[in-house]
Amino acid sequence: MYKHPSTSENIEKLQSFGNKLIPSGFGELASGLVGEGRMAEPSEIIEHIISDLSSDLPFTDKKILITAGPTYEAIDPVRFIGNHSSGKMGFAIATVAADLGAEVFLISGPSQLQIKHSLVHRINVVSAAEMYQVVHKYFSEVDIAILSAAVADYTPKKTATQKIKKTALALEIELSPTKDILASLGAIKQHQYLVGFALETNNEIENAKSKLQRKNLDAIVLNSLQDEGAGFATDTNKITFIDNAMNEQSFELKSKVEVAKDIMNEIIKKTNA
Repeated sequence: MYKHPSTSENIEKLQSFGNKLIPSGFGELASGLVGEGRMAEPSEIIEHIISDLSSDLPFTDKKILITAGPTYEAIDPVRFIGNHSSGKMGFAIATVAADLGAEVFLISGPSQLQIKHSLVHRINVVSAAEMYQVVHKYFSEVDIAILSAAVADYTPKKTATQKIKKTALALEIELSPTKDILASLGAIKQHQYLVGFALETNNEIENAKSKLQRKNLDAIVLNSLQDEGAGFATDTNKITFIDNAMNEQSFELKSKVEVAKDIMNEIIKKTNA
């Protein structure tokens, strides 16, 4: 029946109206014969639907690297130097980017957050050194990198192998600077569109623009701890998006999901995605 001219004519007519054809399968037919004409397997049908729905998305066939969360710098097997980052902003950006069709590499420091999306590959790290290594592993493969993680600026020079016992004496820990991930990517980027984050407490715009220039970024996302409802661990954020021409686009306080959409929309404008 599938090979009958009337069937072929009807299929062609349906396609001429703009309908999409999911090819039939080959195998045993209802008649008992073997040949072309079986309904495609459910998994194949789903793949075709997902592919068709994704074909017009702005980041289809693009790869995006996103960092999120804090890093923990070990003092001893029990204690560490860290910060209050929850990873919520980075995880929101990862979800929105994937919804826009991108294949996402989410490199996350320690976080209790979960993410379930077929286009998001989560890679967990702990320290700044680990994040540096993993980011550089994937950077050459991606089209866009968005570094929203709160990476430690300093790490203990020596990590004790045993738990440090409490004494009456003050504990002194000598610190050394961590490798600057953002600056290292700015120095080697070629085709990539590189976006950094700046969390400031004073002279926000000035400091963010200085960071953008020093680290050779294409854009920077500024938020301030002075803004109520913005910053670590909250479900909301208030940002200013600054590009490398020093154009500023400020947004009102919004949920981090909506902020993620604003960020991705700005990147779409700048990259003509």
